[in-house]
Amino acid sequence: MIVFKNISLHVHRQTLLDGADLSIALGEKAVIRGPSGCGKSSLLKSAVGILPLASGSIAVDGQELSAETIGGIRGRIAFIGQEPVLGADTVREALLLPFSFKTHRGNRPPDDRVLEALHDLHLGEEILDKPSKRISGGEKQRIALARALLLGKDIFLADEVTSALDPESKAAVMERLFRPGITLLSVSHDPDWIAKCNRVIGIENHRLTEESA
Repeated sequence: MIVFKNISLHVHRQTLLDGADLSIALGEKAVIRGPSGCGKSSLLKSAVGILPLASGSIAVDGQELSAETIGGIRGRIAFIGQEPVLGADTVREALLLPFSFKTHRGNRPPDDRVLEALHDLHLGEEILDKPSKRISGGEKQRIALARALLLGKDIFLADEVTSALDPESKAAVMERLFRPGITLLSVSHDPDWIAKCNRVIGIENHRLTEESA
């Protein structure tokens, strides 16, 4: 499903990963943990081309990430960062933004489906009319997640998406992302999240290593 092959990542002249390999299979729930600055978030960003590789390759379903394929790969993967950019003035506009583009124009969800997606993530209808810049980081992450779910995405890269949530909201997010049909590669320090994952991955000496939960 997602294959990182012999990748090297450098940020501000610092080597984060060097010759690292990782394969995430369909439906797997994997979490990366480790000290701050070791390259966890950078690995997620590299999978959607936000951070370019110094060397190596990344492939999704056998399709190697490149300038020619990046659009299609980003169309399949939902990247939920720690501070998502929603790309619109209001939350309603942000949720429906992808459906204004040609690829998804015929799939705009009805209002009741939008409200259901919000409710599933412990968000009230009133958030729709709020300015995107006035909602919290945790709310932005859940809006980005709701948008990806409305688009029918099933591959998620999630970076600390429970760190700013109350227990009920955290449970709601986990319920959506730990379903059998979802492939999940995540970064988290949350013991509950880590316990739900079937793989725990560490970073040691600039390589990716398998750990026990």
